Amino acid sequence: MTIDPDPDGLHRRHRQRGRVAVRAIQRRRRSPWRWLLCGCLAFVLCSVVGTASLRWLAPPTSAFMLAARIGAVLARDRDFTLVQRWLSLNAQSPWAGVAVIAAEDQKFRRHHGFDLDSMRDALTAHERGAKLRGASTLTQQLAKNLYLWSGRSWLRKGLEAWFTTLLETFLNKRRVLELYLNVVEFGPGVYGVEAASLRYFGHGAARLDVEEAALLAAVLPNPKRYRVDAPSAYVRARQRWILQQMRQLGGVAVVAGLRSE
Repeated sequence: MTIDPDPDGLHRRHRQRGRVAVRAIQRRRRSPWRWLLCGCLAFVLCSVVGTASLRWLAPPTSAFMLAARIGAVLARDRDFTLVQRWLSLNAQSPWAGVAVIAAEDQKFRRHHGFDLDSMRDALTAHERGAKLRGASTLTQQLAKNLYLWSGRSWLRKGLEAWFTTLLETFLNKRRVLELYLNVVEFGPGVYGVEAASLRYFGHGAARLDVEEAALLAAVLPNPKRYRVDAPSAYVRARQRWILQQMRQLGGVAVVAGLRSE
């Protein structure tokens, strides 16, 4: 006759509860990784869909514009105003596009978002003791303005590379230039070439002449420090250099070529 060592099933129930508890702990241990994976997939999907939609839609704002608004609120700056007016590339003076290409990215038509030669030159100069200078293309600057924040960090650089790749994948050069000219900052609270032209010259961007366009482009390295309405000697010297580069690049043919691509 066999005697049941656990006639009331107490030990079996304890063992079952123990196994359930162990499985629950294992699930909790796995859940952070599951959430991390889901978060990464959601980020990739949203960034891809959002960037692809820029082929047809004008962005209602940008990360830099939002940061400016939030900064003004935190500083309790009641005098702060932000002005930005969308204007298609066809409706702008072609000199606006030529000027920013001449000033910021003369290889714009040839690269795929990254100017590797300029990046290597900047790193080589830095290794020799020079101050690290930027080698960002217009596409990289657009990615930063639209999606990111100011500053230097590996995280921001990694995200900038990701969004630059997306912009170059889904948009043609003409659209990249159009977006850039509509979101780039030309002065405190002044975003886009249309708003800048109205603020500083009293007319729309359709009437920009070559010297006005070069002056706007001259402040792009630091629009909070350099002023269009009170240009320093440095800004005037940079304006003259940009005018020379615009002539060497072929003038308005640079932007006309983008329209035909």
